[in-house]
Amino acid sequence: MKNLLNKFGLQRLIVAAITAISSVCMWGCYDDPCDDMEYRWTGPTEKKIVGFVNDSFAIVAHANRWSYEADCMCSGERFGLGRWTIGVYNYREQLDGPVFVDSVDDGYGQYMYVLGQLSDSVVWGGNTDPNLLVWKNATSFSFWKIGEKPHIIGVRQSFDGCSVSFPIVSLREWTDGAIFAKGNLTAGNDSCQYAVLDTVSGVLTYKRLDEDLMWIQKCDDVRAWGYDVYCSLPGKRPLEGNILKNEKDTILAPLVFSKGIFWGNMIELRANICNLGNQEISCLDSTFTWREPLKFYKGNDVVVDLE
Repeated sequence: MKNLLNKFGLQRLIVAAITAISSVCMWGCYDDPCDDMEYRWTGPTEKKIVGFVNDSFAIVAHANRWSYEADCMCSGERFGLGRWTIGVYNYREQLDGPVFVDSVDDGYGQYMYVLGQLSDSVVWGGNTDPNLLVWKNATSFSFWKIGEKPHIIGVRQSFDGCSVSFPIVSLREWTDGAIFAKGNLTAGNDSCQYAVLDTVSGVLTYKRLDEDLMWIQKCDDVRAWGYDVYCSLPGKRPLEGNILKNEKDTILAPLVFSKGIFWGNMIELRANICNLGNQEISCLDSTFTWREPLKFYKGNDVVVDLE
């Protein structure tokens, strides 16, 4: 019996101690929310190309990392990205720096202003987790046009014929002035396959493909231009890719490729950045290629380094 009393007495003592420590932590954090802690800028992120304006200029972006360590038992070190910067660089000719640069001084914010390219002069982002680099269950999108400040649109999600959403990796221009988000176009059951953002109402509607769009299931990348839908269709074998318009029309390309990637009004084919027209694709120089994050080659020689 004495041993039991000692045992239960010790347990009560341990529980009381844990409760006391928890209370100090809880009340300490409420009394001292650590707002007076000093933030530290810890350096810029690596620059990366996030878009192409035309056959001469690229959009390059980077942010600055910040952190602080809260002087509070319930907090810890926190991290984030802020002071986003975009620059327009000539990637055909080596210059000393960008021909245009702009930035957002949002202090120690958490907003991801640059997640990808929407159109020739607009990059998109959102209030999402900076560690994921995708838009997932966030409440707004941002659209940053070159020469202007980011425009933020509040978003309300809705579902049409499906119930399971997906992380948004890219946004593309769509018909009727809407914006297209591609998910897994072959997803089954209740999974949504794509989404459409109405920029006027701010409603992001998740959907499944209907009969009119079923043909884009095999597309690696999809976008619209006016009322026409363009699709990058991989071939059955390497270097047998095609660019389709409205399912049946093939856009002529000056070189063979496996996969096309849309960059605004440009398209990437085998490391070549080419113009996408409504009848054909044109490339200035098939020997001029983009092989590394910020380097462009002429043959085997680096001719432009945007670093």
